[in-house]
Amino acid sequence: MWSLENITKSVDSWLNLQFSPTIAFLIEAVIIMVLVIGLFAFLGLVLVYMERKVSSFMQIRLGPNRVGPMGIFQTAADTLKLIVKEGFTPNNVDKFLFNLAPFIVMVVAMVVLAPFAFSKGFQIWDVNVGIFFITAVSSLGVIGILTAGWSSNNKYSLLGAMRSGAQIVSYELSAGLTILVIVMLTGSLRISDIINAQADGWWIFKGHIPAIIAFVIYIIAATAETNRAPFDMAEAESELTAGFHTEYSGMKFALFFLAEYANVFIVCAIGATLFLGGWMPLHFGENNWFNTIMDYIPGIVWFFGKAFFLIFVIMWFRWTFPRLRIDQLLNLEWKYLLPISLFNLLLATVIAITGWHF
Repeated sequence: MWSLENITKSVDSWLNLQFSPTIAFLIEAVIIMVLVIGLFAFLGLVLVYMERKVSSFMQIRLGPNRVGPMGIFQTAADTLKLIVKEGFTPNNVDKFLFNLAPFIVMVVAMVVLAPFAFSKGFQIWDVNVGIFFITAVSSLGVIGILTAGWSSNNKYSLLGAMRSGAQIVSYELSAGLTILVIVMLTGSLRISDIINAQADGWWIFKGHIPAIIAFVIYIIAATAETNRAPFDMAEAESELTAGFHTEYSGMKFALFFLAEYANVFIVCAIGATLFLGGWMPLHFGENNWFNTIMDYIPGIVWFFGKAFFLIFVIMWFRWTFPRLRIDQLLNLEWKYLLPISLFNLLLATVIAITGWHF
């Protein structure tokens, strides 16, 4: 099985030979920071291009096709435009909070990446409560959204932020309960343990009906938590212009825009890790010849392939279902998804205790 563990160990060993442990740790932290920023910049360029191409495919049109081959440099041109565009701050806003809000959203998204295992041995922090850390830190992103809406001194921004807060807090309940289903089946909160438990089959296959129900509910809740259509009530253009970031322009708007796509990747990476094995190749029990063939595909390819598959599904939702009203959106969570999630967690507990899963 391909592994990036040797690379990380070699870099760590070399730095500790050349520098004191403290200096080596600080250099490693800087390297990690640069890699995370680079990953976010890459995701912003790729996912915006992917969004445009998926939407054009759904609508039977071409999409970006002028700037570069097949329009691949269109997102780079848009990024350059946002970088050189003047940042405008309206009068009567709370300038400190107005400027702070985009950074809160981005920093939260970056910190959430810490426990993710991108490949075997390629992980920033394998903390023993990894999945709890992810759910706890990711919930702080709503603070940046509420801060942006309140500090903008704009009724549309405030209304959009309030909608977003109600939506995110509501759907986090169902998302959290679906995550607990996999934690119950695995018996651990550690990301590496959850992935290793799927060495003989992904939970979506061997977790029986509770895992399938949890996966469907998680995808719905993840779509709502990231304010994606058909749950984009916080940014309903026909009602709220642009919602909580109406007053933002230039790089501050770019940070909100980038954070949205970064959060889409994060929720899909969580789904890929919990239900589809993360970096773990597709294995079926003791089928050695098939499992050996799958092991030739690097783990990082499996991880990003699964995450981008779920991203495609979420983008598919946008062009399939009509936008819900805010009351319909909250009714879906509190009257349907939450009771089903609670019952499903009880069912998963029974299966985990009795050992009925594969």
